[in-house]
Amino acid sequence: MRKGILVVSFGTSHLDTMEKTIDVLEKEIAETFKEAAVYRAFTSNMIIKKLRRTADIQIDPVKKALERMAADGIEEVIVQPTHVINGIENDRMLEDVFDKMQLFRKVHVGKPLLSSVEDYKKAIHAVMEKTKVEEDEMLVLMGHGTDHHANSAYPTLEYTFHALGYNQALVGTVESFPDLRNVMAKLEISGRKKVVLMPFMFVAGDHAKNDMAGEEESWKSELEEKGYEVRVILKGLGELEGIRKIFTEHIEEAVL
Repeated sequence: MRKGILVVSFGTSHLDTMEKTIDVLEKEIAETFKEAAVYRAFTSNMIIKKLRRTADIQIDPVKKALERMAADGIEEVIVQPTHVINGIENDRMLEDVFDKMQLFRKVHVGKPLLSSVEDYKKAIHAVMEKTKVEEDEMLVLMGHGTDHHANSAYPTLEYTFHALGYNQALVGTVESFPDLRNVMAKLEISGRKKVVLMPFMFVAGDHAKNDMAGEEESWKSELEEKGYEVRVILKGLGELEGIRKIFTEHIEEAVL
């Protein structure tokens, strides 16, 4: 059977971070699973349209990518999302996959980044191995956040940081709970006045550049207004080798 791996991302219109994250992961997957052809899909129709309009880049949504794979003669498909949590985007992806399952003899689906206790631990170690935090600093990670019940992943993530001994890490979200106010309350308790800001998102795109690190109406500007000295690490999770390794492991687990 001809095998194919469909790597599904929410997507980004920022080509600089796409090159450092999605592109690199897909190349590593192709090198690891040489017997399979690697395809790309985005779940954000808005980003797909924007890339087509502004950069003349054509990226398929999930259903179209699966149809393309079937037309290319792929019989066994592994679908691997780059989503951080099992939230809305992952649910939509699964619906699209189920809708096209009849096109293939076998379909496997890998899990998002944070899907087991071990995933949390591996992800945290992957971040901290490459992130230098001084004794007088607090690391503040910005997740996306969602009104989906999977948002509980973010408080769990912070708890696990502390359980592993990384007590200088705080986790907030841009669109849900905990938000920046919750983070600031804990910052005040910590007594530290220096903050390292970093996105906990696969790509360092619009949210990271504007909502987190922008000069106005951002986490950075609000923290600075409160007297904190802020250092920004504008790096998506996909730039970290340890994070990419978790996704590769999820592909291996999906076909077992």
